Amino acid sequence: MDRRKSIKALVVGTVSTGLMIEACKPGEKKAATAVADTGADADRMQEEKDYLKKLNDKFFTAQEMATLTVLADIIVPKDAVSGSASDAKVPDFLEFIVKDMPKHQTPMRGGLRWLDVQCLKQYGKAFTDCDHQQQIAMVDQIAYPAKAKPEMKQGVSFFNLMRNLTVTGFFTSEMGVKDLGYKGNTPNQWNGVPDDVLKQYGLAYSEKELKECISY
Repeated sequence: MDRRKSIKALVVGTVSTGLMIEACKPGEKKAATAVADTGADADRMQEEKDYLKKLNDKFFTAQEMATLTVLADIIVPKDAVSGSASDAKVPDFLEFIVKDMPKHQTPMRGGLRWLDVQCLKQYGKAFTDCDHQQQIAMVDQIAYPAKAKPEMKQGVSFFNLMRNLTVTGFFTSEMGVKDLGYKGNTPNQWNGVPDDVLKQYGLAYSEKELKECISY
């Protein structure tokens, strides 16, 4: 299965659209890196100060971040087009989003603990201590809702959220936007209408126009 193609299908579909709209409002990512250590926030309202403080406080533990990084890179692996999810700093995005959207905190933390418990039962060690083959085998048990066993229901719910947030974080990063080939309003250099098009309509630039126009 081509995981990257499947992920792109999710992006252009409906799975993570709501998250992309809600999680990536203008200015929110910028706010995540704001640090008020010089008194520069003296003119901010108290609610703003509290919000920035919340964003700068760590939520995930180092072990949880390690697990998130492995999972994110399984969901969006590095390929010939671009880097992996962690290369695009998706784990940092996940840290930000659970503080900006607290409703995700319990499902994410609970899911990470569930994952480790399942790995301990099956392999006798935590998810990050498993080898790559074991990690993929574990993920395969919860990545496909229609095929998952009933006892894996909590893991399926967690992985659905993890996948949606990871895809959102990756494809709203600079690397992810380039991966999609989205150009947007990119500055361009124009040399005028091509000669073959002008000839098709019986038109041509005058000598004066050619002399006055800049060519690249």
